[in-house]
Amino acid sequence: MIRRPVRPPAAAAPASTVPSAAASAAALKYAAARRAAGRNAVEGVNVAVVICAAGSSSRMAGGGLKKEYRAMPGSGGRLTVLGATVRAFAVLPEVQTIVIAVPDDTLTGEAAARRAIPRLFLEGREPALHFVKGGRTRRVSVFNALSVLAQKFGEKPGRRSYVLIHDGARPWINPSFVRRIIAEVKKHPAVIPILPLAETPKETTLPINGQFGAGATVYVKNHLKRPFVGSSQTPQAFAFPEILELHKMADEHERVTGTEFTDDAEIWGIFHGSVAVIPGDPRNRKITFPEDLG
Repeated sequence: MIRRPVRPPAAAAPASTVPSAAASAAALKYAAARRAAGRNAVEGVNVAVVICAAGSSSRMAGGGLKKEYRAMPGSGGRLTVLGATVRAFAVLPEVQTIVIAVPDDTLTGEAAARRAIPRLFLEGREPALHFVKGGRTRRVSVFNALSVLAQKFGEKPGRRSYVLIHDGARPWINPSFVRRIIAEVKKHPAVIPILPLAETPKETTLPINGQFGAGATVYVKNHLKRPFVGSSQTPQAFAFPEILELHKMADEHERVTGTEFTDDAEIWGIFHGSVAVIPGDPRNRKITFPEDLG
């Protein structure tokens, strides 16, 4: 049962499409792979993906180009970060819908996102790609995307539905890893991947970002036990529409209290209940700084 508690101008995205002959061959291979894998797909289940790409990339330097629109290393400029992220989900026949949250901005919004995605995924009938304007925070952007899914899933009544929420700046996500998460969310209504920590974590009396060197003295508040603390990754998977209803509660809670939720699993845990954990993938790292693309 659900419990109720109370930028500088960006450069244009690089083209990610390949020459027409290669694109045709890639499209045929892509379609064949989906048909072959589709024979093993589970019927009567809706699986959708929300990709968060509405941030400003404020910690990335170099020309103001959003990190999701930058070229992947070794791609020769033909595949962007967002393109690689979309591809990891689009090749899976289990995924019927992808909703991408993009900035509410004419320079970095939907048009720029489309230029950053291979054309064969934009023109394919399945999975269907949809774009939605993001909000002032990541949570609002996810909520906007989930609201779009409510309409899309409503067109297929009587089917179990799940949604995977993923960072657009995690392009090294492996399709086999995605499949494992899909399998787990069918057993548990909320599942996230977690990596063990290499360093011993400490909880501090003040947020440490910006406090060091600012004249504030920060103290250790709690000495956390490393074996029981991990670093969460995405995609985080949830039953739908439950996660949408919980986001509505979080939205109301933020307006009343002024607090901000930065993690979908946190929302599920606070307003609903337990979140299951599976081992994360060290290769599934997130791009935050320019050196992360090195």
